[in-house]
Amino acid sequence: MNRAETSKVVQQKPDIPSILPLLPIQEVVIYPFMRLSSLIVGGELWVKMIDDTLLTQKVIALFWYKGQQNEELDLLALGKTGTAAQVLGLIRLPDGSLQLHVQGLARVQLGQVNQTEPYPLASVQVFNERVESSVELEGLARSALGLLQEVVNLAPYLSSELVSAATKVKEPGTLADCIAATLGLKLEEQQQILDTLDVTERLRQIVSILNREKEILTVGQKAQKEMAQAQREYVLRQQLETIRHELGEQNEQEAEIDELRQKLAATELPEEVYKEAERELKRLAQMLPAAAEYTMVRTYLDWLLSLPWQISTEDLLDLTRARWVLDEDHYNLDKVKQRILEYLAVRKLKPEAKGPILCFVGPPGVGKTSLGQSIARALGRKFVRFSLGGMRDEAEIRGHRRTYIGALPGRIIQQLRRAESNNPVFMLDEVDKLTVGFQGDPAAALLEVLDPEQNHAFLDHYLDLPFDLRKVMFICTANLTDTIPPALLDRMEVLELPGYTEDEKLHIARRYLIPRQIDESGLQAEQLTINEAVLQRLIREYTREAGVRNLERQIGSVCRKIACRVATGELGPFTVNANELEELLESPPFRAEVHLGKDECGVATGLAWTPTGGDLLLIETALVPGKGNLTLTGHLGKVMQESAKAALTYARSKAGELEMPEEFHKKYDVHIHVPAGAIPKDGPSAGITLATALISALTKRPAYKRVAMTGEITLRGRVLAVGGIKEKILAAQRAGVRTVILPKENERDLKEVPTSAREQLHFVLVEHMDEVLPTALYPVGQGDSLTVGSS
Repeated sequence: MNRAETSKVVQQKPDIPSILPLLPIQEVVIYPFMRLSSLIVGGELWVKMIDDTLLTQKVIALFWYKGQQNEELDLLALGKTGTAAQVLGLIRLPDGSLQLHVQGLARVQLGQVNQTEPYPLASVQVFNERVESSVELEGLARSALGLLQEVVNLAPYLSSELVSAATKVKEPGTLADCIAATLGLKLEEQQQILDTLDVTERLRQIVSILNREKEILTVGQKAQKEMAQAQREYVLRQQLETIRHELGEQNEQEAEIDELRQKLAATELPEEVYKEAERELKRLAQMLPAAAEYTMVRTYLDWLLSLPWQISTEDLLDLTRARWVLDEDHYNLDKVKQRILEYLAVRKLKPEAKGPILCFVGPPGVGKTSLGQSIARALGRKFVRFSLGGMRDEAEIRGHRRTYIGALPGRIIQQLRRAESNNPVFMLDEVDKLTVGFQGDPAAALLEVLDPEQNHAFLDHYLDLPFDLRKVMFICTANLTDTIPPALLDRMEVLELPGYTEDEKLHIARRYLIPRQIDESGLQAEQLTINEAVLQRLIREYTREAGVRNLERQIGSVCRKIACRVATGELGPFTVNANELEELLESPPFRAEVHLGKDECGVATGLAWTPTGGDLLLIETALVPGKGNLTLTGHLGKVMQESAKAALTYARSKAGELEMPEEFHKKYDVHIHVPAGAIPKDGPSAGITLATALISALTKRPAYKRVAMTGEITLRGRVLAVGGIKEKILAAQRAGVRTVILPKENERDLKEVPTSAREQLHFVLVEHMDEVLPTALYPVGQGDSLTVGSS
């Protein structure tokens, strides 16, 4: 409606009657001591009220009204607090309405409505402010004046005279009202200030409002400056463009577009890719360099033109050379080397053959990653790798769509760009350690990458164009296959890399590890000699692993100790023997052989597979008086617990035949324990060992400690095949075991066992538990002097 034109403080005011005419106003909130000369009043009812008022007291009550003016007055739509105002004068307008000149006097609150016809009269409660000065009030008043000065400086639409007028106001409450009336606040905020009767709280609200206005004006001024700067730069660029055009020079954008055109013409691209690149180039030429999309399109074109769509390296198909390279870099691993040679032979006979998708599975440190590098060298191809361990975002494989800011292709396309070839050896490390997150399943994205029937048109989300991956030789590595999704595992050719034997570790150390560590320690080959006895002790007593990573670490430690001697002036050459190891290194953490001890009743030797190779399990059984309960300890998994129950049932079925105590299952509790209780153990392969230990305890026939066994047992006593035979046999060889009992079905796995182990150990192949006991237990009567659990 009409805004306050000025705000002045009056020194004297008339008495305010207790009953006043009630005038609702909609477009302004009037404060005490505020003068308004343009308050328009229309309608016969309200004109009559003003005329009657001028004849008597000349004071009316003004309340902000939120309802509709032409409807019946709704008292609930009135503001909580109003202002008693004196009518100083009026002007009658041609349409019959009045223009009032009013002066605010004091805050009033509505009491009882005494009259509604012809116009409302109401009792009011008048609030005259009497405020005692305080430090807080003075501080708030000064803060408000300072902030008002800053707001006026920032707002060009506010007059500087407002600060001068506000400075002359002495009363804190009036100062708050004066500032609220001049800031052009929303009517709801103005009414909130009017409703606040406590002067201290009112000033706090004013300070808060001024701080907010200051922040808004500061941000607006900054944005205005930035817009002005951008507009200025635009004008200058246009002027520069005109000047260059007049001089016949080419601008930067045109030069960039021409460079991209030349690159597009010189790059050999598939037809679909060429059309897309040409279309994007036309779009780029029509854009302004300052446009946000310009950089996005420019980056996309860079990716299209830098990828090796049809660039391949030439394979070296000399099988003799390839075999020599593979043998030079890695000892043994004949199965893997043979597979690579087969691929080369096929490529030689059929050049368009698809690249194989291999998966090397084996414990840490057996050379899976380095083998990939060796294969690339043998083939004469580029080598790229990236680790999948911990990856949980599907976009890491397929890339992000270009709608996202900072989008990039996936890691597959990125690595191919780095290789500058579309047929590298591409290693996907730790494929068994992929995880699923809310961003998607990366293993599912790999299904297309590793499927020869699909990867000829691999679609990266960023490129949105098919890329042919058929020429890429993908090699995945994993420690276990259990965690690889079956659909992904089905697409790969799995080649197992088992742990090394002691003889193999000796060859690897002499041929690769010692020369490399001598060189990395800054020594010369002739300065240090490490004899075979030292290597054997390092392998047996300082490391216990399937690979050679820790062995190389220990050799490196020995070389550094010798390097310290050379650096301090000692003369070489140095020869390290087995007796010096404890001086150079700490005490050995392992024993050369597992301490099997004497043969006992109720203790049998089992064989186990672990990710780092094979190991021995000494399974203990004890009988105690009880009611036939079975107790299993040693951190056993569910499958192993079930094997123990099956072994107990088998033993009960043979109680009479094996001369066990009568009704032992009612008189004794059976406790089976597998030592190293902190290490989780599971699987069915300890079945026959559990049965042997149990029967040994029940029959009081000692079990031979140097007879180790592995195999699953059924309720009928049948012995079923198990896995990890090579690793288990090597563990038995290391521990000094003489005889190994294996399932008959595992006879074919003995071909994988090194010749040295086959010659050193005696193997007993069994199909039933009845064949195990004669080999594993003392003959009847020979163990009478030994008790259960005694040594």
